[in-house]
Amino acid sequence: MIRKFEKNDINDIMKIWKNENIRAHNFIEKEYWEDNYEYVREILPNADIYVYILNEHIVGFVGVNNNYIEGIFVDINNQHSGIGTSLLEKIKEDKESLTLSVYKKNENAIKFYEKNNFIITSENIDKNTNEIEYTMTWKK
Repeated sequence: MIRKFEKNDINDIMKIWKNENIRAHNFIEKEYWEDNYEYVREILPNADIYVYILNEHIVGFVGVNNNYIEGIFVDINNQHSGIGTSLLEKIKEDKESLTLSVYKKNENAIKFYEKNNFIITSENIDKNTNEIEYTMTWKK
C-alpha cells in the first residue's frame, strides 16, 4: 500500500535513506551520508513524500519537489519486487514530466530509470562528491 508521509514516519524513512545510500553508493565515503543525515532529516519533510507499506512496515519511499525526484529508496530486502516501480508510477500520475539526478556509477539505478522511460539528458560533476552525475528526464 502507498500512502502520504506522516510525521512519525521520519525515523523509518531515514533508516532506509542512510542504509540504501551507503549500499548503493559504495564509491562514496560512508561518512558523506552520515555527515548529511541530520540535514536531510530536517529538509526531507519539505518534499512530497509517499511511503510504501508492507506487512505494516515502511519498506520504501519516494520524495519529489515539484517535478524533481529527490530519490526513490527501497529497503534491500524488498528490492526487485515492484515497489520502486509502484512508487514511481504514483508520482507520475499527476505529472507531465519528471527529472532526477543519478550517479553514473550507480548502474542499477540508471537501468531502473531507463526501464521506466527516463532518458539521460545531461552529465555533470557533483561538487560535493566529485562524482559524475547524469540528469535523467521522463515525459508523459
